[in-house]
Amino acid sequence: MFFIISKLLYFIVSPFIWICGLLVYSLLAKKPARKKKSFIAAIIMLLIFSNSFIFDEVMRLWEIKAIAKSTITEPYDYGIVLSGMISYDQKLKRINFHRGIDRLLQAVNLYRDSKIKKIFISGIYGSLIENHKEAELLRNFLIKLGIPEEDVLYETESNNTHQNAVNTIKAIYQQGNGRYLLITSAYHMRRAVKCFEKEGMKVDPYSANRFSGPRKFVFDHLFIPNGETLSGWNVMTHELVGYITYFIMGYI
Repeated sequence: MFFIISKLLYFIVSPFIWICGLLVYSLLAKKPARKKKSFIAAIIMLLIFSNSFIFDEVMRLWEIKAIAKSTITEPYDYGIVLSGMISYDQKLKRINFHRGIDRLLQAVNLYRDSKIKKIFISGIYGSLIENHKEAELLRNFLIKLGIPEEDVLYETESNNTHQNAVNTIKAIYQQGNGRYLLITSAYHMRRAVKCFEKEGMKVDPYSANRFSGPRKFVFDHLFIPNGETLSGWNVMTHELVGYITYFIMGYI
């Protein structure tokens, strides 16, 4: 039930849904003043939420900053990679990689450079209509790339960040003390770290898949509306809702 409610709540608070709602209301409203006000409000929201510079600045405040790989002087026992980066085409029997795959690629890069000794992948992909064992699929993918089987561990019981922390601790933390590097998207890192710490596991963050980067003061970035930016706000509002929900539930 928590899973379904959270998915519905993410949908409701999406800026895109609000913009569409205002536009529809402006068409259906009978009073001209209401039509005008709702239309203007929709345009203002559209301009704000499609502005790349505004979005970058907000994400810069929220995302946990990335660190240079060179700053890792002592290798970590595990690089913990949180899932949420693929979908699976049952007809073609093929993995479809999404933006979050940077999480896995960063882990492979760290492993190849001996910054982490092992890779641990946590999670099952979850949606209202589809589930697949993402961590297992990704583990098999890494093995095909040549990473030794014994150096890629996984669990496929988690469908949210809280469960990632709980099940990761069960799988590797109880084996004894060690050093753990948490690898997930920069926008998701704040909630993820707090979930692990809440369960008693000390992790260091290694942010991947960043939205914000060096500031750009160019005309199109400052003034031209961008549809991808509007999509990015859905990611941001999703994460904010998740953070607040987790705080209320006592997960962080």
